[in-house]
Amino acid sequence: MTATATAQTSKVDIWTDEVLLNPHDTYTALREQAPVVYLEASDVWALTRYAEIRDALGDWESFSSTKVAFNPQMNEVLTGTTLASDPPLHTQLRATLSENLTPRALRGLKVTIDEKADRLVADVVDRGSFDGVRDLAQELPLQIVLDLIGVQGEVREKILPWGNAAFNLLGPMNERAQQSFPLAGELFEWTHGMQGDKLAEGSIGRAIFDAGARGDIPQELCGHIIHQYLAAGMDTTIGSIANTIRLFGENPEEFAKVQADPSLIPSAFNEVLRMEAAMHAQGRGTTRDVEIGGTVIPEGAQVAVLFYAGNRDPRHYDEPDTFRVERNPLDHLTFGYGVHGCAGQGLAKLEAHAVIEAFCRRVDSFEVGEPTVKLNNTSRGLETLPVFDVVAA
Repeated sequence: MTATATAQTSKVDIWTDEVLLNPHDTYTALREQAPVVYLEASDVWALTRYAEIRDALGDWESFSSTKVAFNPQMNEVLTGTTLASDPPLHTQLRATLSENLTPRALRGLKVTIDEKADRLVADVVDRGSFDGVRDLAQELPLQIVLDLIGVQGEVREKILPWGNAAFNLLGPMNERAQQSFPLAGELFEWTHGMQGDKLAEGSIGRAIFDAGARGDIPQELCGHIIHQYLAAGMDTTIGSIANTIRLFGENPEEFAKVQADPSLIPSAFNEVLRMEAAMHAQGRGTTRDVEIGGTVIPEGAQVAVLFYAGNRDPRHYDEPDTFRVERNPLDHLTFGYGVHGCAGQGLAKLEAHAVIEAFCRRVDSFEVGEPTVKLNNTSRGLETLPVFDVVAA
């Protein structure tokens, strides 16, 4: 695929370690260059601005999710799954995926999530210092999601490495992706070879296999749906909770506002999601020639939706690089938009809100050190986050 004569182009590779570790300058430059930029290094058309990204996410007829990954091998593997399908198949699969993630279904989980979050926060506060990722952000999503799906036994210890590897394979087939094949393959083999009766009775996982047995969904896709729950249901939530603690620590005056007024918790978390999108980019494929800002993206092109760039677009958000807990950007792009809007966002909010509430109630003040960033082709998160000088409320 070659760029058209009118296209803005760039030689930058958005999947280098340098960019993944600190995307701000690169994504800002791409966004200010044009609403769509052809990336020569990867043969990808990048959408960089808020309005154009939201329009594309809402137009599944033109921007198909059959190219959700940035390499043909994974797009072939994912064919027919919830993640990589368009309506009407996507509508059918999404109904099964979302059945146990509706607001009504999640209400019954709130007490359990709140209690688990409070115990976790109480434990780390008692220590006085802890790692914000390993000791806090990872623990609640890991417990909740695995219990929901009904995962039992030793395999629970493998889920986080498996999920990280699966996200790597959604990027280009670079060295990082190739090194992830063995672990991602283990997850694929386990989910696609499992039997429903191996999952806990009453779990979401068991219900999905029951739906397959009834013929509500193709039985061969049950493992695909479990795979999506496990691969996508934790990494992004973990990253967002860790970034909440980081941003509170770096902006103590904003933390104080939430401490004083817990009703700001949903607004504060939306601002975290806007500031630190949980994914670098997600793929789409054009089904026709699409004109954006005078540039024609040709039919059959690979498109990259740059969530981080869109969420910090000054054309849409005032002072986009400033963390303001009262902003409440309900229209942020991190959960996507349209038919592929995140099915698990209700659960992610429940988990994050519970951690924030417990943290604000139990902590008077704290400090954060320099975090280390997790290098991943697709998901954005932290590897470590030192938290110290914790003063209990």
